[in-house]
Amino acid sequence: MNIQQLEYVLAVDKYRHFARAAEASFVTQPTLSMMIQKLEDELDAKIFDRSKQPVIPTDIGEKMITQIRQVLAEIDHLKNISNEEKNIVAGELRIGIIPTIAPYLLPMFLGSFKDKYPDVKLKISENITPTIIQKLKNGELDAGILVNPEDGDSFTDYALFTEAFVVYSPKNFKKKYLLAEDIDISELLLLEEGHCFRSQILKFCELSKMQHNNVEYSSGSLETLKNLTDRHLGITILPEMATLNFSEQDKAKIKYFASPQPIRKVSLLTHRDYIKKRLVSILIEEIKNNLPAEANNPSENVVGFKLRE
Repeated sequence: MNIQQLEYVLAVDKYRHFARAAEASFVTQPTLSMMIQKLEDELDAKIFDRSKQPVIPTDIGEKMITQIRQVLAEIDHLKNISNEEKNIVAGELRIGIIPTIAPYLLPMFLGSFKDKYPDVKLKISENITPTIIQKLKNGELDAGILVNPEDGDSFTDYALFTEAFVVYSPKNFKKKYLLAEDIDISELLLLEEGHCFRSQILKFCELSKMQHNNVEYSSGSLETLKNLTDRHLGITILPEMATLNFSEQDKAKIKYFASPQPIRKVSLLTHRDYIKKRLVSILIEEIKNNLPAEANNPSENVVGFKLRE
């Protein structure tokens, strides 16, 4: 039994296909299959049911895969202990981030992080919140950048920043600051099901109680919603970070909510038994150091970005 065999098992579990797992592991399919077969022979147990398509773990295989994740995590821990003793910042950090944060936050810190820590490999994937939570639980991700879910008992929450929701619309409102009831829900453009930002908007606007809307358009992209709004096809609500690089013309279409403004609190989450604490610490520091000036200087009437203590 060796580490490579264990890694191959996790690859097959991830892709549920031997050929794709081999490709992702940079080996031939016969090599990967043979290594897993040898492990199964040594353990005297079948880890995968090869008669199924896609390939699935057997009942005992499920238990073994859970244990394999723990074993590989402990091996990573050993490497981290050695690196920390030598004051070396190196390793791999697998990060999940929700789509309503990724396009705006990642460009702020990735360049400087890469320059400062060239020996740290960041593997970043965009996913909706439920997928990130599940991958954190089963060890496929080391950290998630998202809005902390209500059921967060299994996780450690590292606060990053708080941002306001704003209305984006070309139409002229008579008020300077809006209330939820000022939004015509028949014109409201929303993200599709599964996005936590959609759920927050629905909750804030109490749309579940309003049954008189006759049209609802859903998209998977905030940028799509903005573009449709620019063409007078509706109005939308955006997180404030999405507006930072707007042109002056686009900024004129932003309307703020009256106090108390709707906000979201963005955090980095790790599982409570997580071990790569040093890498997480430098990642959080780099993110906070590269947040825009608005993060420390919110305007008098607007929440703006506010670092959480």
